Amino acid sequence: MSTTKIPQNIAEIDPEWMSNLLHQSISELTVRQIGQGVGIMGDIYQVGLRYEAEMPDGPSSVVVKLPSSFEENRAQGVALGMFEAEVRFYNELADQVAVGLPQIFKAEIASGTADFVIVMEDLSDLQMVDQAVGMTADQASTAVNILAHVHAVWWGRAQDVSMAWIPDMVGPRIEFVDQALAQMLPVFLDGFGPALPDGGREIYERFTGNYLKVNQVVAERSPWTLVHQDFRVENLLFGEAGSDRMVVLDWQGIGRGPGAYDLGYLLGGSMVPELRRNHESELLASYHQQLSRLGVTDYSAEQLAEDYALAQLQGGLATAMFVGGGMDLSNERGRELATTMATRHVMAALDHDGLSRLNDIVGS
Repeated sequence: MSTTKIPQNIAEIDPEWMSNLLHQSISELTVRQIGQGVGIMGDIYQVGLRYEAEMPDGPSSVVVKLPSSFEENRAQGVALGMFEAEVRFYNELADQVAVGLPQIFKAEIASGTADFVIVMEDLSDLQMVDQAVGMTADQASTAVNILAHVHAVWWGRAQDVSMAWIPDMVGPRIEFVDQALAQMLPVFLDGFGPALPDGGREIYERFTGNYLKVNQVVAERSPWTLVHQDFRVENLLFGEAGSDRMVVLDWQGIGRGPGAYDLGYLLGGSMVPELRRNHESELLASYHQQLSRLGVTDYSAEQLAEDYALAQLQGGLATAMFVGGGMDLSNERGRELATTMATRHVMAALDHDGLSRLNDIVGS
């Protein structure tokens, strides 16, 4: 099979296909699906490689990402342009980031469809953190510093015409999500409402239909950069304790807008609330200091703090609703992830006076 053909499923990735890709003679593959319930938009596989040569130059295994087996999830990925965005990110932008990205052997898509394949280095030597467990303070510090590196690369550049193919956070994709959330609200509250803290249901009800308005307020007050938009712990892989190594995955939701979106999403959803509260100030200071060291001079710590508070009314709430109200959550792990998102993100919003801020933006 030629590597020019995108496989329709993992069964179509055979030794010949992989040999052509890696320019090595491979005699046998061993395939194991990994990350069930984590890669909601994609199916992920670890593929072990057996070579014909005794001492091959290639890797002993790779990771292959294909579109989700669930048609509903595939359709959402196409509608939001997520599959195409990730492939283009790896092919066109990734080499500008000096830290935090995997080695990519192949990233290809049939434009406008869900037919894509990404083959990357196997990072199973790194640690994946269960979002329900959450990051440690040290892991959060590493993640915040890597995030600042990524944001600094495109700080103030994201509105350049060369990046216009990336959806912005006040454009049609957000309008689509905003409209979809109104339809998802009853399903979301029926499934996850009982788990919400006091005030949580009211936040979600007020937020529904106003996601775009919140984004517009934040976008008008702050410099833009490239935003990951799903910067949570299960898309991060960490080195051993004491190491500052970390790799960021799943660049399918990239957008253009203020960097505080990613920071609020990360800390609001990927830390146990009490731990977040205890370390939030120092983590914001670390992010700001790293930006400054990397040459960002037009952004004060005070502006970051306000943006961060507003960011708790952005992607975390929307993603929790989108996952909980619109995705196929047939496996227990996926439902647990949605519950964690729904409760943590709304608690972070409440901690930052979210209802009052929301009422100021959309009217009481």
